[in-house]
This record gives sequence, structure tokens and C-alpha cells, in this order.
Amino acid sequence: MNRRSLLAAVAANALLTGTVTRAAMPPKRPPNFIVVLCDDLGYGDVSIYGPDGLKTPNVEKMAREGVVLTDYYAPANLCTPSRAGLLTGRYPVRTGLGFEVIMQQDDRGLSPSEMTIPKALAPTYVSGLFGKWHLGHLGPAWPPTKHGFDTFFGIPYSHDMSPLALYEAHAGSNEVTKSAVDYPQLQQQFYDHAERFIEAHKDRPFFVELALSAPHLPEHPHAGFDTKTDAGPYGAVVAEIDSIVGRLMAKLRALKLENDTVVIFTSDNGPWYEGSPGWLRERKGGGGYDGGYRVPFVAWAPGRIPQGRRVSSMVMGIDLLPTFRAMAGLAPLSGVELDGRDITAVLTKGSASPHEELVLFDNEVPVGIRTQDWKYLDTLYYRAVRMPIGLLGYEELYDERSRKAENYSVAENHPEIVKAMKAQLAMAKKTFAPFKHAEIPPAFKALQGQLAHIQD
Repeated sequence: MNRRSLLAAVAANALLTGTVTRAAMPPKRPPNFIVVLCDDLGYGDVSIYGPDGLKTPNVEKMAREGVVLTDYYAPANLCTPSRAGLLTGRYPVRTGLGFEVIMQQDDRGLSPSEMTIPKALAPTYVSGLFGKWHLGHLGPAWPPTKHGFDTFFGIPYSHDMSPLALYEAHAGSNEVTKSAVDYPQLQQQFYDHAERFIEAHKDRPFFVELALSAPHLPEHPHAGFDTKTDAGPYGAVVAEIDSIVGRLMAKLRALKLENDTVVIFTSDNGPWYEGSPGWLRERKGGGGYDGGYRVPFVAWAPGRIPQGRRVSSMVMGIDLLPTFRAMAGLAPLSGVELDGRDITAVLTKGSASPHEELVLFDNEVPVGIRTQDWKYLDTLYYRAVRMPIGLLGYEELYDERSRKAENYSVAENHPEIVKAMKAQLAMAKKTFAPFKHAEIPPAFKALQGQLAHIQD
């Protein structure tokens, strides 16, 4: 007897015996998944982690109605590798995109052979990407519809790069349309296309990546958002992001989809030259320190995820693929080496992290290990030089249970922890060394030459 027949028999028997119960009813349908992925939004740029954050009332409301993760790590401290890690469930170095970001003249890209979230959810789900791609715009990586998305509307890379245009593509067609960019309208256009996609597919499971290109510099505030506050244009852009979150929540309720949708709000890495990492050390690109890696994360799913909970279990963006697949009722993937883990229990029960460790990279090189209570680093930056302080005899061990964690090393107080974590980092270096490229990409060789000329 197949599953449908079995459910029908159970329901019929319940009606005859008068014992209709919750257990006899069919389960909820697979949930929709929406990831609102901001660009360079810092831990301190929202008000859910402390009073010093910018006012984000809609994100606060989302947090009250959902779960806030306090120790969520982006897959990398830069956007291209971070986005590769989020979509594939793998440390970015495995995908070949662990080094820096893809530049305009760069021919690197995410291999079409990589398993991605939309591929992992197909054919049950229809998927759309609206916003920034930044995983390759030359060659076989372009457009995103080659990676499982049914629809794409957005930009190929960050909005500070030129030439820039808006592109639209649909699976099953080789046509890619191109249009001019109106910078102050970009985030609204991304959201409007995502909303239309949600409306069109409200009767079947869908996956939406709303990849906003803000608050990445330069800011392009949309009309009506105040640029005269202490946070200036940056604050206006964050206010626009918050308003988009509010519009999304309202639309899901209007379509009566709130009980069938999981919404994730997060960022690809920490803030760049503006923005706030909060009390965390360093910023975007800042090695293995929390300011570049640790970013906001809120999960919202009424009826599936509890309300008003804060969870400190460490997780990473690589966990979304296996988690979505599990929540969709699909079996774990086989034949794919994932680094991510299913964090359903973390979100629904506040369970401990399924990871014993998270590996933190600087480009393609592991520089840190994070466990639930500790972080060990062997590298820092000083005067534009990456210094291997571990080789110099200086140990960096931080107690991640403290808000002062990365201001003061406690290595001398915990030599046994240092020894164990140093061994873990050495193992990570050995594991991922085969994935490291022998030379940096040609685009970066040229860029380094240009910068050297400017500095001279």
C-alpha cells in the first residue's frame, strides 16, 4: 500500500470509529523557504543584538515571532565565497571559489556540477533568485538558471562594480534580457520581483533567495528613508532593508502562507568600511575574527519554529542546504560531500550545535577553529601583512562565552585547550590544502599590479 492509500485508510477508519485525532490527519505540506540575504550587514547594524544597533523594528518583530541565533557564522568573511558556501552546503574552498571575490574581468564561477539548494529541493520546489549573484558572470556559471533556479532577476556582482546592468533569465530558455540600473530603486525592484514570484507560486512549495545588494557601499538610499540621522545614508539603507522585511511578512500573511513558510534573515559577511560589527573584532575580510564572520540571523516560521527564543548554538550558512532538505521531508543527499549539518533541532528545540567545530578561513587557508566555547586562531593582520603568530609562539585562544572574547587571549590559562585546538587547526589545514590553488587568479594579479602602481 502506498503512502496516499495508507493515509486514506487511516482517515476512513477514524471517521467510522469516531476517533479523528491530530495524529490521524495528514502532515503539513513541505514548507516554502525564503532567504533574505543582505550584503555586508553587520552584527551591530540591527537592534536585535543590543540597544546600540540601528533601529530595525520589523526585524525585531520577526525576532519576537521567531528564533534569533547569536552565534551564526557566514560561510566566509567575503561575499563570493560566502554565497558559494551558502548555496552548496560546503566550505567555499571545495567549490574553487575560496579566494577573494569575482571581479568584472574574472572568468571564475560556480561549477554547474555543484549541488545547490534549488537543485537539492527540485523537482518538488520551484526556485527563484532575486538580487545579487556574484558567483560568476562569464562562461558556464552564468546565468543562475544553470544552477537550479527557475527564475533570476538581478545583478551579476556587487553594485559598486561597473559596468552594471539588470538581467532576467528563466530556466528552459537561453535568452537573458538586460536593462539599465536605477540604483536607488534596486532593492525595491529585487523585492517586487520576488513578491510576484511568491504570488505566482503560492500553491506549491517554493524557494526564494532575496539577495539584496545593500547595505554594501556605496549607499543609494531610496526616497523616503531618512539620511539625516547619526547613521547617515547607511542608516537610511538599513531602514529600507527593514521595511522590505516588513512588507514580506505582511505579504505572506495576506496570502495565508505564514504557517507554510520558513523565512531566514541574514547577511553574507560582516560590514565593510561603514556599518557596525557591534562588539565583535574586525570587519569584512578580517581573517577568522568574529566581526567578519559572525552576522545577524533570524528564523521565522509560525507553527514550525517557536517564538521569542534566542539560541547560542554555533551554526554556519553551510547548514542551510541540509536543513532545508530535512524540513522538506527529503532524505539526506548521497554522493555529495557536505560540510553543513541539519540544524532543524537547533531552530525548533534550541538543541546543541551538530558541529564539533567550524573552520574559519582567510581566503583558501584555514586560520581558525571555533568550537561552542572556544576559538583558536593562528593568524592576524598587521600593517597589511598576514602574520602567522602561531609560528611566532604567540597563542590566540578566546573564550567565546564572553562579550569580551576577542579582546583578551586566555591561552596561558588553558594550555590543554590550546593543544587540542592547535591539532584541530593543523588537521583542517591538511584536509583543505589539496583544494588550494597554486596561483592567485589572473584578475587579482592584474589588480595587485594596479594597486602597486598607485601606491608608488
